Formats: sequence, C-alpha cells, structure tokens
Amino acid sequence: MPLGWEIPAICALLTLVTAAVYFSLASYPFINLDDTIYVSENPHVQAGVSWQTITWAMTTGDTGNWHPLTWLSHALDCQLYGLDAGAHHVTSLVIHVVNVLLLFLLLARATGMTGRSALVAALFALHPLNVESVAWIAERKNVLSMLFFLLALGAYGWYVQRPTWKRYCLVALLFAMGLASKPMIITLPCNLFLLDYWPLGRIRGWTTPSSVLPVTQLQWPRLAVEKLPLLLLSAGSAVVTVIVQRAGTFIGPLGILPLHIRAENAVYSYALYLAKIFWPSELALYYPHPLDTLTIWQITLALVLLAAVTVFGWKQHARHGYLLSGWLWFLGTLVPVIGIIQVGGQGMADRYAYLPGIGVFLMLVWGGADFIEAKSLNSRAAVAVAIAALAGLLFVTLRQVGYWESSDRLWTHTLEDTHNNFIADDIYGHLLLKEGRPEAVDYIEHVTELAPTVPYRAHAHAVLSFAYSRMEDYAHAREQLRIALSLDPYEVHKMLRELSATIAQSGDPLLFWRLGLLYEEADQFPEARAAYQKALELNPQFSPARTALEALNTNQH
Repeated sequence: MPLGWEIPAICALLTLVTAAVYFSLASYPFINLDDTIYVSENPHVQAGVSWQTITWAMTTGDTGNWHPLTWLSHALDCQLYGLDAGAHHVTSLVIHVVNVLLLFLLLARATGMTGRSALVAALFALHPLNVESVAWIAERKNVLSMLFFLLALGAYGWYVQRPTWKRYCLVALLFAMGLASKPMIITLPCNLFLLDYWPLGRIRGWTTPSSVLPVTQLQWPRLAVEKLPLLLLSAGSAVVTVIVQRAGTFIGPLGILPLHIRAENAVYSYALYLAKIFWPSELALYYPHPLDTLTIWQITLALVLLAAVTVFGWKQHARHGYLLSGWLWFLGTLVPVIGIIQVGGQGMADRYAYLPGIGVFLMLVWGGADFIEAKSLNSRAAVAVAIAALAGLLFVTLRQVGYWESSDRLWTHTLEDTHNNFIADDIYGHLLLKEGRPEAVDYIEHVTELAPTVPYRAHAHAVLSFAYSRMEDYAHAREQLRIALSLDPYEVHKMLRELSATIAQSGDPLLFWRLGLLYEEADQFPEARAAYQKALELNPQFSPARTALEALNTNQH
C-alpha cells in the first residue's frame, strides 16, 4: 500500500469497525436513569434550539453541573429528530467516532508512529469500559467534552510550533467549550504539561526536542507560567461546579461520607479502574459504594500497586518518557471524579475512565512495541497478538452494548454483576412499579433492608407502601407507611409531594385514589380529600374514591 494511503485507510477502518460495533444503538430507546432528565421528560430540551433554551442552558444547574453546550446538543437533536431515541444514540456514536479519529491523528502527528497511534485509537474505540459513555444518551456530556479536549490538544500542537497569542486563544476557547460540556476535563492544563514532557520534548533539561514537530525548548517554570490562563479557566469551572452542586441535592443517597472513607474508596477505585482496563469484566451501570467495608489488605494492596507503577515509571522516565507521562495522565484525569469530592453515591463509574484510560493505552502500546524491538521479537507474532486482543475486546463490547437494549435488561445485568446494590434495586423496582409488575415489591424490599441511611430507608418504605396499594394489599400498604413515618416523617411528606406531582401528569383516577389513601394514612387529610376529589373529577363513576371521600368527611366531623 502506498504510504500516502496509510493514514486515510486506517481512519476508514477505525470508522467502520467502531460504527459496526455500536450500530445496534440506532434502534435502542431512552433508559429510565437520567435520560428522562436530560431529554425524554425535559420540556426545555424538547423545545429545540431557541433563545429561551440558550438562556435556560446558560443558567440552569439541573443535574449538578453547569454544561450549557451539552444541553444545547440535546436540544439540537430534539429539533432535528424529536424524541427518536435511536437518532440521539447515533449522534453520540458519531461524536465517539470523531474522537477516535482525532486521537489517532493527533498521536500520529506528534510522534510520527502511525502503527502505534492506530493501536491506541483502536483500544480507545473498542474498549468495553467506554460503552457507557457512548450508549448512554445522558452521557453525551462525556463524549462531547472529550471532543473539545482533543481539539484543544490539536490546537496546542499548532501553538507550540509557532507560539502566538492568537493560537493560544484558540486553545483557551476550545478548552472553555469543553468545560461547558462537562467540567471533568478541568485537568487539561496539567495534561498539556505532560505533553510538553512527552512526546513534545519542550522541557529543557528534562527531555530531548521532538523529532517530528518543530518546537523550542523552555525551562519548566516558563512552561508552567504559560499554562496560567488555562488554569484560571479551570479554577473558574471548579468554583461554578461547587456553587451549582451546593445549590442542588447532588450528594446522593449516602449523605456526606467521612473523608477517610472517601479516601479509602479513591485508592481502591484507582486499582479497580486499572484492573478493568486490563480485564473488563463485571461492568455495570452503577457500582455501589463500599462505605466502610474495605479491608486494610485491600487498601494496602491498592496502594502498593499504585506506588509500584509510579516508581517504575519514574525510573524509566529518561529512556521511556511515555511511561511516566501516560501514568500521570491516568492518575491526574481521574482526580475530579475519584470521589474525594463526593458527588452522588456511586463507588466508581465506567464513564469516568473514558479520558483516563488513554494514558494506560499509551503505556501498553509504546511499552510493548519498545520491548519487542529491544528483544528483536517476531513483529508478525506481535501484530497477531494485538489483533487477537482487539478481537476479544470487540466481542465483550458487542455484548456490553446489547445490555442497553432496554432499561429492564440493563438493570437486571447490573444486579447480576454487583452485590448489595440497593440503588439498582431501587431504580429497577421503580421501573417494575411503573409497569404494574408485582415483582417490584421484592426489589423495593431489598432497598429497605440495605439502604444505609434513615431517610433513604424511610423513602423506600413509603414507595413499598404505594406498591402494595397498587396491588390492592392495603393492610401491608398502611403498615409500610407507618414504618416510613416513624423513621422520617419529613422524607415521607416530601415523597408524597413528589408522587402527587407525578400522578397529576397521569390523569389516572385510580392513582389519585391510591394517593389519597396514602395521604390519609399520613394524617394529611386536606391533601387526601383533594386527591379523592380529583379522582372523581376525572371519573364521576369511580366508586372507591367516592366511598373514601365520604368516609373521610364523616370521620373528620
């Protein structure tokens, strides 16, 4: 094959394989976690792109993050495709494919190593850990922020060849757009410093200049000062994120965990991410937080692993700069989401590895290639091993994509691959309850047994009460509501208000009658009366509501 066709051919192959692996997403629906908030039940997004939507996107703190470009990307999809979930999936897939190609082209341009760059891009394209970022419509923010992150890297490569303020401003603009998509890319200034070290070789006295890009070496303090405007953008994004999260309720069902528990989980999660990159098994949409169950041996082994790789990378930095650069890339880009600053109740998440995993892929590919060259091993055998590894990843990724076929399949898979996952039990139980399936009771009962906080247990007992009422088992419904009220009356009343708002949209007299029964059991008689009356407005012949209303009026007098 002529050399001029090598890069276009690799780009075409990466595109075709990635699209083929994820193509089934085009027929998949929205799921019942966050897709409702982001698209399927969000009237602002469904209104399409307009000045009103732009104003809302720029000012809202819904979901605990400020990411207006993400909101607008969803709004544009709604304007183009309505609520065709498959089309929304395709948009995310297209962005992922573009990210794959950008990663390949940037690496090939910066290093001159086309084959190695292609393998890193292929690992990024096909790794099962990245399925969540691509297949989950609500995670558009992940693939979109990565797009601007990679574009900023490309602009930085342009800047370092001839530093001018105009070129620097383009880097800053793309970085700002990435932060406006998802603030996780807040570490970009540090990533650029790592690129100065390897592969660009811009740090005088630390590295040799790049043999591919014409760069001028500078002392490290000057390169650090060069990143200050970008660090100011990072600081601004951090401040906005903290303000938005404090204004909302985004700590999650566990409350605020003690710092030592968050630190222990962070160390352990680093090791787990690394393990799942090498052996991607038992992947799940939601990993329960281990809380205080981690043993000293688990934490110690994780620390030893992290320290060993760090020491090894440092000892090899003079000859193999990619080891230290890739490892620090992995460690650093996980910092915003490793759990020291707690957001939500998860222990870790596959989507958080979308950017950090690139650092490990660099270490593996460049390290493996250098080892093969140093030992004069058979290069054809090495290529065969790489292809076999990619084929294995492709198979696992195809299976992982299949779990997103429906909310039901996704949550049953999550419950199979995790233990004591009361959050998954809760969400799946709500799904079954919404569909009127009696097995909802079993899953919600698990929540009442496993939930670690009193408010969450109270909420679960209240939901279980409503589940029993839908089954017309009113004795158990009253019992569960009494338990909920004894645990946390405030949480129960809050839940009833939320339930009332949801039922109001349904227009179902049966649901209003059942809501009235719950209100009456909670001694909220005016609300119970209003629910019964609403049921009769919707259906004047609905005798259970009439009987309940008459009994309530009699008892109140």
